[in-house]
Amino acid sequence: MRRIEDAGDLLECATPSAWFDRAEREVETLLIDHANCEKKAAGTALSMLYRYVDKPRLLRRMSRLAREELRHYEQVLAMIDRLGLHYGHLSPGRYAGSMRINIRTTEPGRLIDSLLVGAVVEARSCERFAGLAQRFDGALAGFYARLVEAERRHAMVYFELASMHADANEVAGMESRLGEIVSAERELITAPDAEFRFHSGAPAQSAVA
Repeated sequence: MRRIEDAGDLLECATPSAWFDRAEREVETLLIDHANCEKKAAGTALSMLYRYVDKPRLLRRMSRLAREELRHYEQVLAMIDRLGLHYGHLSPGRYAGSMRINIRTTEPGRLIDSLLVGAVVEARSCERFAGLAQRFDGALAGFYARLVEAERRHAMVYFELASMHADANEVAGMESRLGEIVSAERELITAPDAEFRFHSGAPAQSAVA
């Protein structure tokens, strides 16, 4: 099993610098989609509370994580208001749906894959929060810097829960499953993406021009 000691160990590539360049130009879209991501993260944790009622450790961790994600959602909304921006509808990007394709549909694989996907998604958010904190200044820089540690912790919670709930057969296959999920995530991050979203890939050439 690959050595996973920090959220960054769950990623195979860094976010392209062109994505950060575009984030600086499209702050409103960035924040709206960030808020939507926090809602979806809370929803993922809540769905696990309903689905896996026989796993007390998972229930406790997901309950806390859902509360934290909703609190982050509120903080993003407050930042949108502070900057005088408008929180409106925004279509989802390709990232979340494409990552869910990697989740098996039968148990126990469904649980393990859901947790591994959650770990990788949170790790990517952590990496982007850290990068945004360096790119922005003032309130936005401080805002993203404060989120880094929580996101790092969330990534490790997901990974540790996957390791904890894997039976003998799943433990043997976890490295392969994680490798497939991480490779799929790398492709989403590095491949050209026509839309700009919090988890979008490299901006397509037409978007950069």
